[in-house]
Amino acid sequence: MGLSRLAALHGVATSYSPSPDVTVSVPDDTVIAVLAALGVDAGTPADVRKCLAAAESRSRLLPPTVVVWAGEPLPPALAGLPPGSTVTVEPEPSGAPGHPAGRPPAPLSMRARAGGPATGAPAGSPAADAPATAPGAAAPATPPDETGAAPVTPAGEATTEAAPAPEAPSARGEAPAWWIPPPHGVHRIHVRTPDNRRATATLVAAPARVPQPPEGTHGFLVQLYSLLSARSWGMGDLGDLADLAGWAGRSLGSGFVQVNPLHAAVPGKPTDPSPYRPSSRRFPDPVHLHVESIPEYGHVRDRATLDDLRQDAAALSEAVLNKGALIDRDAVWELKRQALELVVQVPLTPGRRADYCDFLAEQGQALEDHALWCALAEAHGPDWHTWPEALRDPRSPGTARARSELLDRVDFHCRLAWLTAGQLAAAQRAAEDAGMGVGIVHDLAVGVHPAGADTWAQQEAFAHGMSVGAPPDAFNARGQDWGLPPWRPDTLAATGYAAYRGLLRGLLAHAGALRIDHVMGLFRLWWVPEGRPPTDGTYVAYDAEAMLAVLVLEAHRARTSVVGEDLGTVAPGVREALARRGVLGTSVLWFERDWEGDGRPLAPEKWRRDCLATATTHDLPSTAARLTGDHVTLRHRLGLLTRSLEEELTEDATDTAEWLALLARLRMLPEGDGDEEAAVRAVHRFLRRTPARMTGVWLPDTVGDRRPQNLPGTWDQYPNWRLPIADPEGHPVTLEEITASPRLHALMEVLRPRKPHTAPPGERRP
Repeated sequence: MGLSRLAALHGVATSYSPSPDVTVSVPDDTVIAVLAALGVDAGTPADVRKCLAAAESRSRLLPPTVVVWAGEPLPPALAGLPPGSTVTVEPEPSGAPGHPAGRPPAPLSMRARAGGPATGAPAGSPAADAPATAPGAAAPATPPDETGAAPVTPAGEATTEAAPAPEAPSARGEAPAWWIPPPHGVHRIHVRTPDNRRATATLVAAPARVPQPPEGTHGFLVQLYSLLSARSWGMGDLGDLADLAGWAGRSLGSGFVQVNPLHAAVPGKPTDPSPYRPSSRRFPDPVHLHVESIPEYGHVRDRATLDDLRQDAAALSEAVLNKGALIDRDAVWELKRQALELVVQVPLTPGRRADYCDFLAEQGQALEDHALWCALAEAHGPDWHTWPEALRDPRSPGTARARSELLDRVDFHCRLAWLTAGQLAAAQRAAEDAGMGVGIVHDLAVGVHPAGADTWAQQEAFAHGMSVGAPPDAFNARGQDWGLPPWRPDTLAATGYAAYRGLLRGLLAHAGALRIDHVMGLFRLWWVPEGRPPTDGTYVAYDAEAMLAVLVLEAHRARTSVVGEDLGTVAPGVREALARRGVLGTSVLWFERDWEGDGRPLAPEKWRRDCLATATTHDLPSTAARLTGDHVTLRHRLGLLTRSLEEELTEDATDTAEWLALLARLRMLPEGDGDEEAAVRAVHRFLRRTPARMTGVWLPDTVGDRRPQNLPGTWDQYPNWRLPIADPEGHPVTLEEITASPRLHALMEVLRPRKPHTAPPGERRP
């Protein structure tokens, strides 16, 4: 019982339920290892008793981070403060990220009794002692907007005295009368009780919901590297993304283009091609740059070398498009790196130099650390655990000396981050200029590579010796280990979620929306101790209120929507909590069945409204492969089936036939059976019939590609993340050929917008 109690106090599960009627106990060794990763020594019964006594004897007046939602009751940490407590809110500094500069926040003093009048005004003002609201009135439910659209009262001090519980405003769904909501932001809150106990915490004041996308919008889902154009250097780039968005918005009325994570990869030979196992989620990878679009490119003096590099790049593309070669990220990067070395030698114009300096100031220490890691990786290899010991600590004197010695290389990598951010912004502008109501939907991976820049720069934030994965389920009896070290929930809370806030701010800066892979990770993650199988993992809880509040706040500031990938095992209440905050879910056609009823395909009108509806994803078979059963034969060839080929094909055919029968009953398949292209159109006609806010079309589906971009459970057996988009015969097709494809245009005709695809003027991003 002692170990279970200690684990519960730290959010570590000692059992889990893979299904409603099954409970699985977690091995004690796993619980002890996970607690150790959280800094809790539970190795012996005596250690457990000692840590448990210490944990239960600690009495915190406030948790490290407190969340208040606009227009909602105060959290128990504030509503339950002792009568007579003084509360002071120290507002976010003027000029802080996401906060307007030029107007210093004025402190506000409040003195009130619960249920009675509240007083408040900026300190030093003539009305400082006047009531802020009429006697008996509740404090305003909606905080002033930090944009300046309403009067701002960003700080507060209050004395509270508890009223009888039935009369408490929070019990009626209101904030107590003494509380004047601060503006949206991340503040500091200080509490002093009548007996002189004190506490300070981070206060996240968030709007109730994230911005919503236009209803009935459709768009493309694409892995950017797979989208080669005639001008690509061996893989798709940000120039291709901008071109696709501009064409789709203008020609098809599309509202968005969703891409894979563009996070910085861990360099290596070979580089891990998975975009979901990056070195850093905070900064993008310059391999995505379209080199010729950089303004300084045209002023490079060594034209002969640039011409040679372009010829080599053309040869790379030719090999991928016409000779059966796979996308070679390392070869692409080597050519681009050489070209960029020449480009950065060109002096910046005064305006460009000023923009670069602003970027450096905005990104601060995080960019310096990332660029230094890149420079050190060039000298010592991509795994910082193998570097000289003095360099393994980003704050050591040895690392400071290395920073001075590598200033040129650090500046090179800072410059690349700036150039990449500029092209990300250009892609979003191209989408908006084309009339897209959303624009570019960026993707946030669930974690980072254990040897990469983020784990080096933020070592205290990660649970070393742990890996994120998934428990055993009906689809994978052995569970999954993704090789991604998790964030420590205790460190996140203690630091006011600073790393998480910075990550989101960077991703949202040039996004129309954000997709969050495995969004359930905002609530809990499956931790697997190093050296143990995934079956020996356990769930570790995160403060979902704080994680959601930071997400909603940053999305509100960036005016972006959020889509959560909520497929697979989802704990009760998670989807409801996400929906309450306006986070859309993901609904994939083949998984949408009446699981609580007869198990048959779910009729379109019964689908949820707040979701991105699609026929497939990067981890699933293309629609053509699903309809023909090709995905089953592929897994058979690779030895991945757990049953006979005949059994698998029979079950798959039955599943597909049920869907086709429903499409026929709904008169969405007028061509009848046997027409693959017509069936693909019918699937998307069905998606369009649902109430889903967003409908996503897997771009390879528009040309009949049968190959998945990623086949889970494989490594060397299948070329994951290295395939160009191809036609039904497997011949690669370029962006130019895709946009001219009759098959694409016939498919997209069924997705013509139900409403004008442009957002109302008041909702457009500036």
